[in-house]
Amino acid sequence: MSEMVERSSLDLRYEGYHLRDDAREARLLGSIAQRGIEEPLGGVDAPAARILLRGFQRCRCAQKLGIDYVPYVSLGEEEATGIVNLMRGSTDKALGILEQARFITELVSIHGMSVAEIAQALSRSKGWVSMRRGLLDEMSPAIQEILFRGAFPVYSYMYTLRPFMRMNSVRRDEIERFMKAVAGRRLSVRDIGLLAPAYFRGPTSLREAIEEGKLAWLLDPGKRVSEDRAGCNPLERAFLEDLEVLKKSIERVLGKCHDGRLTSRAFHAQANLLTGSLLGLFPSFSERIKEFYDRSGEA
Repeated sequence: MSEMVERSSLDLRYEGYHLRDDAREARLLGSIAQRGIEEPLGGVDAPAARILLRGFQRCRCAQKLGIDYVPYVSLGEEEATGIVNLMRGSTDKALGILEQARFITELVSIHGMSVAEIAQALSRSKGWVSMRRGLLDEMSPAIQEILFRGAFPVYSYMYTLRPFMRMNSVRRDEIERFMKAVAGRRLSVRDIGLLAPAYFRGPTSLREAIEEGKLAWLLDPGKRVSEDRAGCNPLERAFLEDLEVLKKSIERVLGKCHDGRLTSRAFHAQANLLTGSLLGLFPSFSERIKEFYDRSGEA
């Protein structure tokens, strides 16, 4: 059962264990302004204070809106139990992998629980717990700070940057410099996926451009290629121009395929012949382009 408690009485020591998401919090602020807090906050009823474990976004929204009393439910009477209950919560309250890692580290380092005890308490494997326990060890404090304040997508760190450390021997300080250069710029996962290979595997000029904040220039491949042809021989420059023309042509064709104004029988008859020829080229085209992409990336 939930109860109404004074917001100012809540101990917020675990606020930094949760990832920030300013966009989501802004939407939540609007919802609470209209309907109030519909889901109770959760915490531990310790002897000295109620220690909040869940609901920090709602708590901050309540503060902004001048709401002094908030719904609250107890997750236990001591911190380790409360953290375990939080982590065993239903799917809609699931923690992200970095949040899980931070709470597992807390259970091990502060509350003295072993990996086996945590695994048993959470009904998880010891490998699941061990992987998360070691996850924060590979990050510098600066990287952790960037991720937890929501300035860099966790998905991009896990699936774009970590592979560079494992497979390409990229040092942690290089990862940190890249993240500092692009953090807080509202880049998409796709944008970061384009910038990371340029930074870690590209020429010095690209790395310097990223560190100087010239991201728009780098994310426009046509403009970047046009301005970075110094040092190429005539054949190479001609090939780069062919690739640029091909890219623009493909983009135009993709944009026109669903144009409702393309209706005449004469057009469709000719278009069908041409697209049939193109489809016949695609297997070998795709194979050679992929091979060339891999080869150029290793140069």
